[in-house]
Amino acid sequence: MASISQHFESLRANNQCALIPFLTAGDPSLDITAEALRVLDASGADFIELGIPYSDPLADGPVIQAAATRGLKQGTRLAHVLEMAHTVIPSLRSPIILFTYYNPILNLGIRQFLELAAASGIKGLVIPDLPLEEAREVLELADAVGIEVTLLVAPTSSQERIEAIARQSRGFIYLVSVTGVTGVRSQIDTRVKNVIKEIRSITNKPIGVGFGISQPEHARQVTDWGADAVIVGSAFVQRLAEGTPYRGLRAIKDFCHDLKTSITPVLS
Repeated sequence: MASISQHFESLRANNQCALIPFLTAGDPSLDITAEALRVLDASGADFIELGIPYSDPLADGPVIQAAATRGLKQGTRLAHVLEMAHTVIPSLRSPIILFTYYNPILNLGIRQFLELAAASGIKGLVIPDLPLEEAREVLELADAVGIEVTLLVAPTSSQERIEAIARQSRGFIYLVSVTGVTGVRSQIDTRVKNVIKEIRSITNKPIGVGFGISQPEHARQVTDWGADAVIVGSAFVQRLAEGTPYRGLRAIKDFCHDLKTSITPVLS
């Protein structure tokens, strides 16, 4: 499977904006998570972000917090998620990006965590509470095992900080579209357009926009503003959790298809 960077290069060469759905592992069960990964992979996802349930998810809004709580109640732990990923990833086209808070990584040990993740086929990593100032060890060890660690830029970040993050971020740059937690919102902050331009003036690395994108219209808007990827979390998590597992899988399949269609250029 291609790396995160290689896959972005291929998408850019074909004038494609990437769609990155997010799922919380273990909600409602790891078996359903595995099937959901297959469904999204076949329905237009270009990458898939897989969240590790955590008891104190400070960057997440109520939808993903509730999903993490349900996952933990199911007994979902990091080792179980990586075991599931190891089984499913060989059948996927979309590289998997693991989303996890820093404490579980420290508890296991940075090197051991990264080696296990790489052995499971994980290609990317997002750690929302990892500050740039403490990222060097993680970045260096991740580089050694072939995992690209993506760093986050806030809409309020100074140009100096954006430049520093852009130099260090691997794979792509994750632009948080709001000041606050993840969640479904009615519109995208227009500041995002200017921040995309600012990042683009600094680096040619791909820019992914996430937090708050919940409708095809949002996805189309950030694509028009110049984003290389659209990251959608709570809207997928919410759909998967509603009704029976079969209905949830059908709902994320249809939603994924609609989102990808909304950001795919129409050929004349």
